[in-house]
Amino acid sequence: MVELADLELPDNPKLAQNIAHFARALRRAGLPIGPGRVIDAVRAVQVAGFTDRMDFYWTLHASFVSKREEQAIFGQIFRLYWRDPRFLEQMMSFMQPMVRGVAEDRKAQAAEKRAAEALLDGEERDIPAREDDAKEDEILLDIDASQTISAQERLRTLDFEQMSLSEMADARRILARMSLPVQPLQSRRTQNLPGRIPDWRGTQRLAMRRGGEIMDFATKRRRLRYPNLVVLCDISGSMSQYSRAVLHFVHGVANAQGQGWAQVHAFTFGTRLTNITRHLRTRDVDAALAAAGAEAQDWEGGTRIAACLHDFNRDWSRRVMGQGAVVLLITDGLDRDPTADLGREMQRLSLTARQLIWLNPLLRWDGFAPKAKGIAAMLPHVSSFRSGHNIASLAGLAAALSRPDDTGEKNRLMKAMTDTGLAKPDHPFAFTGATNTQ
Repeated sequence: MVELADLELPDNPKLAQNIAHFARALRRAGLPIGPGRVIDAVRAVQVAGFTDRMDFYWTLHASFVSKREEQAIFGQIFRLYWRDPRFLEQMMSFMQPMVRGVAEDRKAQAAEKRAAEALLDGEERDIPAREDDAKEDEILLDIDASQTISAQERLRTLDFEQMSLSEMADARRILARMSLPVQPLQSRRTQNLPGRIPDWRGTQRLAMRRGGEIMDFATKRRRLRYPNLVVLCDISGSMSQYSRAVLHFVHGVANAQGQGWAQVHAFTFGTRLTNITRHLRTRDVDAALAAAGAEAQDWEGGTRIAACLHDFNRDWSRRVMGQGAVVLLITDGLDRDPTADLGREMQRLSLTARQLIWLNPLLRWDGFAPKAKGIAAMLPHVSSFRSGHNIASLAGLAAALSRPDDTGEKNRLMKAMTDTGLAKPDHPFAFTGATNTQ
């Protein structure tokens, strides 16, 4: 058995106690930290010293961070815990957005609310007390919250990227219960049921049974069929938080009964295209997304939209796009491949789809404009251009499916592109003067 050397601590180990509490906050925020890492961190700080702030930061970073996606959470909790108390009060104001205190009127950055929740969720009593803290008189505030927005309604309009751990868990439960019904399509095939289409052969058969005399006039009607739903989800670094939420929603749609879809096919893309359809058929959403994440090796990587769409059009279009499939494209449109022809691939995709709906989280900004080359190339070929940054925007997909003339924000942005010269007026997909139906 390996014997570890005794860890030498000072008589009043305030620093070690603070590091232990800092590690507990990281663990509550989702980092896999155990007692062994805490001991290693204390030993590392003892060896590296405590004279320079950057050295202290990177010493703890090396001890507690093992994945790239953990860096943002570690950085925010480090700022909260090892900075002045007013920054902690600012984070507390994010937990209570209706109270205006010392916080500035701004939105929390990525992982700030999660970090504040990890430090403030019933653990204030464990924070080591400072000996020179001055006792202040307690002030009781009576706040009337009768006019504040309900928690559920606020959650529906909250950006996925700004959600804390508990808010994201609640959002996933809501997304799992959401539905995306679709109206059936009329097939060219008919069936022998009363309808409006004359059935001449049926009429003749009835007449032959009566000696050639026509007594009844037979009719028929068209069969009803349901289209496929094809989801193309961007999982690059800028889309990772939104992709996880959308895939929770797609999993619920794929496993729900009675929504009308013939089949639900899902693909992820970043630097390469990955088919995750079979993983979404697993009933447990956590197991399904874990398997999909293991299958997609380019999660939180770069973005090559044109190359991935080319692979889809070449390898999968004929298999899954038959009989008028509806395509749901989730991406910010920021392509990193300047040599690829993104407009050509989007045009080919739109010609094989009955309806192509583009969800872009960047549309949440009021000043959004299609200035990026990738967005300008993709926009003319979509049927509807909508935002996809919160629960309410995903719930609005039902309106886009029920009304094929609902183009979302496409017409407005196409007109802006034409006015600024980004789109040529003689382009076959340019703005033609149609009004926005949203």
